[in-house]
Amino acid sequence: MIVVRELLLGPKRFTDIQRDVVGIGPAVLTQRLHDLEASGIVQRRRWSGPGRVDVYELTEWGAGLEAVNTALSLWAVASPALPRDADMSPDTVVLAMRAHARPASGGPGERRVALVLTDARRQDAPPVTYVARLTAQATTIDRSPEPQATDAQVSASTRDWKACVIGGVPFERLPAVHVSGDRATVRELLDATSLRGPSSSHLHAEA
Repeated sequence: MIVVRELLLGPKRFTDIQRDVVGIGPAVLTQRLHDLEASGIVQRRRWSGPGRVDVYELTEWGAGLEAVNTALSLWAVASPALPRDADMSPDTVVLAMRAHARPASGGPGERRVALVLTDARRQDAPPVTYVARLTAQATTIDRSPEPQATDAQVSASTRDWKACVIGGVPFERLPAVHVSGDRATVRELLDATSLRGPSSSHLHAEA
């Protein structure tokens, strides 16, 4: 499931998966991917971009495991032993947000927030960009390989953004979390995705 989790938001190269799953060796990862391919969960294909490298992606059936990941996240958040201080990859933080996402409370119309997250576990980690879309019907977050017009942008390490999403710390208290644009929309995003439930960020900000 750790390897599957890193593929839920889109395809990755072998080196990308090994980078994001800290501690896994190439031989073990090769075997895990082989087993997942043999089971019909993962497929390998040639990337059409520069370099023509192979990438791994989930099959349609494999993508259904996000529901399992979501169920595990919803179950684990109630554990007193939840490792709230453990570092995560950018995709893992965003998947936690997706698992707990609720409709936004800011009224009609769509608001967008760009999330630019850098893996705190590695000094040379490249930033990964996502776009969150907030409406009265749903809150969604996806990887965004292309620039998009947004109402706000957040740049942060995974450690600091995780403190906001999972720890309930208001981003205003974390100088390393850089916010541009409509800060109210960023608060709305946290309110709609925080593991502590709706309005937690507001309560902490007022405390």
